[in-house]
Amino acid sequence: MTETQRIYCISDLHLSLERPDIHQAFSDFLINRAASASALYILGDFFNLWIGDDDPDPFTLRVKDELRSLAESGTRVYLMHGNRDFLLGDDFCNGCGAELIQEPYVLSAFGTDYLLMHGDSLCTRDNDYMAFRTMVRNPAWQQDFMAKPLAARQAFAQEARAHSKAMSSNKAEDIMDVTPDAVAAVLAEKGQKILVHGHTHRPAVHDLLINGEAGKRIVLGDWDRRGWSLEITPTGYDLKDFPI
Repeated sequence: MTETQRIYCISDLHLSLERPDIHQAFSDFLINRAASASALYILGDFFNLWIGDDDPDPFTLRVKDELRSLAESGTRVYLMHGNRDFLLGDDFCNGCGAELIQEPYVLSAFGTDYLLMHGDSLCTRDNDYMAFRTMVRNPAWQQDFMAKPLAARQAFAQEARAHSKAMSSNKAEDIMDVTPDAVAAVLAEKGQKILVHGHTHRPAVHDLLINGEAGKRIVLGDWDRRGWSLEITPTGYDLKDFPI
């Protein structure tokens, strides 16, 4: 197996200036792992907050430069929206040599298909969040939001995060996890057997039964005290963690 015969999937890094340790772990990951891969898929919540591609924050510009260096080295880079960075757009992606992909996305690698998602749309029992998601994913809402000054967008984002954190502390654990019926439905609709997602911060590999056939749900972990990645090679896949 050559070095480029591998693909990495990661999610939920929540990059921010407040967590330099996570940013350093990501930088090391790019140099020591992703640079030897054919592709890197970042499945949402790459940044802790994203208020628009026009934000001149030096930290995000530094991350953009790192991704561009990876892309220029030959590793294809793909970005997917999460619930915290759903406003990430073409300007950022074009600037770092990445392609913005929409979920659900079918990755065909080494003879096997993987259905990639962030995962928040599968948490259908969380009615409050699903209503909020419907609102902020509406193009009209996004157009109105992006017309506001950066300071107003930043204030809204911070308030929304604080509200979400307060609400989550009062919700049952199963409400904030994916709904099994939603998982089965999307796999059946797309004719797939393997789902890869993040969002829930509950890394694991789950066995599924899809239309009477065996399937898998691979959950990427969030980067906090440990980092997580899914390595896909011609021999299969491996969900790995490493210290931060």
